Parts: sequence; structure tokens; C-alpha cells
Amino acid sequence: MTLSPTDRSTIKRGRNRAVTEREALHAVLDAALVCHLAVVVDDAPLVLPTGYGRDGDTLYLHGSTGARSLREAGTGVPVCVAVTILDGVVYARSVFDHSMNYRAAVVHGTAVPVTDPDAKLHALRVLTEHIAPGSWDYARPPTPKELAATAVLSLDLAEASVKIRSGPPGDEDEDVAANAKWAGVLPLRTAWGEPEPDPALVGDWDVPPHVTARR
Repeated sequence: MTLSPTDRSTIKRGRNRAVTEREALHAVLDAALVCHLAVVVDDAPLVLPTGYGRDGDTLYLHGSTGARSLREAGTGVPVCVAVTILDGVVYARSVFDHSMNYRAAVVHGTAVPVTDPDAKLHALRVLTEHIAPGSWDYARPPTPKELAATAVLSLDLAEASVKIRSGPPGDEDEDVAANAKWAGVLPLRTAWGEPEPDPALVGDWDVPPHVTARR
């Protein structure tokens, strides 16, 4: 399936980097852990980082019920969610042609509060399993009080765009021909470290398999 661009989700700058396959959107969202939610509060833009999870073509966002940004985002106003994965810095022969290799997704739409208890639990499971796979069945489930303190929003992925840049610099022909400067890509790779046990643990504990599996 392909993305169906609207006026606001149509990529106008750097169109050659636009990717229209819906699978590419899913891949970017599945690879990242943090998104940035943008909403207008008191006539001013507000952008906040938050965890999320994807279930099919639905994106779930969550946070405290005390967060005004989430409350405002759930009132039917337009919102925008952005996810960016940086893959490297592109060193060109000229400063102008320096760039970055990246995968980015932008979603536009109207967020809907998830209030049904079963639907809310499902959404929180999706969120948890995206951020910390294996934790939903391992850790204690949320209490009614904790559920009441957690706001969950759903956002349809119907209106979205994806941009990807990869590869070497795009220098001017004369700069390449001059061969006077080094050029290339410095890749950026993210890796998990060694699990660090909570000092409050009592006794000898093995790190659970669902934690070590991510390394």
C-alpha cells in the first residue's frame, strides 16, 4: 500500500527523498522509540517528546492526565507527530552541501482519547511492548488508580509522509573534480549497553530474558 498525500503531508522540499510506501512509514515508526507531539496551546505551538506504540495504522500516545498538552491534543484540534532517526552526518567538500542521513516520518491528524477500559489496556500494552518488549507480561499490571492517572490518545496514520536520505555527499561537480577536500559519511549507530540492576533489588537476580534479548 502507498501513502495518500494531502496538501499538508505532501513533501515539497527535497521531493527526491520522499518515500510513498506505507511499509516505509511503519518501518520508521517501529525503529524509533520517541516521537514529538506538536499541538497549539494558548495560541502558541507546543512540542513535546513522548513514548508511543503502533498497532497497524493506529499510533498510540500516552502521558499524565495532568499534562495540558495531552488534554488539549484530545479536544479535536489538529496535531502533528514527528519521528526522526539519525543515521549519520554527511561531510561534503563544501559547507553548503553538508547534510545528514536520516529516516523521518510526519503524521497529521486528530487525536482521539482512548477511554474504554479494555481499549486503554490494549493501547498501553502496545506502547509498553514497543518501548520495552516483554515487559507487559513480566511486570505488574497497572492498577485502576494508575490507569486513571494515564491519558492515552490514538492517532490514525492515514495522513503521513516519509523522507529518507542515505548515501554519500551531493557535492558540486567542480568540487568533486578539484579533489581538494575529504568527503564522506560518519555513520551513527545506536547500541544497547549492559543492563544495570536497580540497587534496591534484594538477593541475586538474573537479568530477565526479555531484557537481554534486546542486546
